[in-house]
Amino acid sequence: MSSFTMRIEPLLKALEAMTPDFLSMVHDVLPVDFSVIDADDNVLYWNRHGVRIFKRGPAVIGRNVRMCHPPASIHNVEKVLQYLKSGERDQIDFWLDMQVDGVLSKVLIRYRAIRSEEGEYLGTLEATINLTPLQAIEGEKRLGDLE
Repeated sequence: MSSFTMRIEPLLKALEAMTPDFLSMVHDVLPVDFSVIDADDNVLYWNRHGVRIFKRGPAVIGRNVRMCHPPASIHNVEKVLQYLKSGERDQIDFWLDMQVDGVLSKVLIRYRAIRSEEGEYLGTLEATINLTPLQAIEGEKRLGDLE
């Protein structure tokens, strides 16, 4: 039995115990927006519907990811995909200052290659998070400090 099979079997059993609605809710409470594209650059899924930093409607499912970006950034999308597909990079990060809910915020956009155990490119995960609230954290707050 391969190490992949040993890792995936318990996960598959756990997924079988979850309803699609529950799994969707789990994805939506993650403190990060994410999108998944396949090896052919088509959007498969995204979370946090309606509250995302970069809004998306249901029509993007199945659409080429290039169609989800402004025309001026398509060449950058191409470069990201080229680096990830070729294996030259497994992760690419960008950060920018932009308005999020009316507040100037620092936003991190992280692209991660999704690969099979053999290293074959399967797609890309795009994760976006507003860093501004995290940058304001000081000191410590431990579990015992709950009250």
